[in-house]
Amino acid sequence: MSIDNFTGHISQRFDDELDAVKGRLTEMGGIVEQQVGDAIAALLNADVALAERVVKKDKSINKLEVAIDEDCALILARRQPAARDLRFVLSIIKTTTDLERIGDEADKMATQAISLSEEGKAPHGYVEIRHIGQHVSRMLSEALDCFVRQDVELALKVAQEDKAVDVEYGSALRAMMTYMMEDPRSITRVMSIMWSLRALERIGDHARNIAEHVIYMVQGDDVRHLGLKKMAEKVKQR
Repeated sequence: MSIDNFTGHISQRFDDELDAVKGRLTEMGGIVEQQVGDAIAALLNADVALAERVVKKDKSINKLEVAIDEDCALILARRQPAARDLRFVLSIIKTTTDLERIGDEADKMATQAISLSEEGKAPHGYVEIRHIGQHVSRMLSEALDCFVRQDVELALKVAQEDKAVDVEYGSALRAMMTYMMEDPRSITRVMSIMWSLRALERIGDHARNIAEHVIYMVQGDDVRHLGLKKMAEKVKQR
């Protein structure tokens, strides 16, 4: 992650502190990306061992969240940053929260993977898991990338992709409901798939949140409650 636009302070230690917290966020992002990929793989392959590793590793994500929050609190107290520096620190805090919640969603999927392996494979739903899983994984990767590059155009693209995920999620839920009506014996297993699809949809939401934090960090525009059209106008006005 480059913070060139946030450097040039009189105190080199201030720059070092920003670099350090940025490094921890990058580390956390990498772990969360891996967790999501592993959780999806555990579901698709009925890999209990992999699912259990995802569950155990969630603690490391929680520890990083606490550490990053403490670092940011110290920066705010000691340096009293303003303008772009303040937005940078606040965006780190918000992004850390979203990453932790993505880790929680990966944990939920891993738990469902363990449950499904015990009950037997679900008769339907893996196509939807694979498709939406690939989509949100790409969104997460791009969200982290736009944070690293301070790329508001890519951030806008990520936000726009979330709408497509929502449409895919709605279609997948309708398919799952049809499967359950056709075969009531599959209800328990298909419900596990539905909870996993919900977790993936939430990951897409958090990826969008991270993209919105980037726009705020770079431009100073709070776009969290704007529609995509107005968000695009804000980005193009910069």
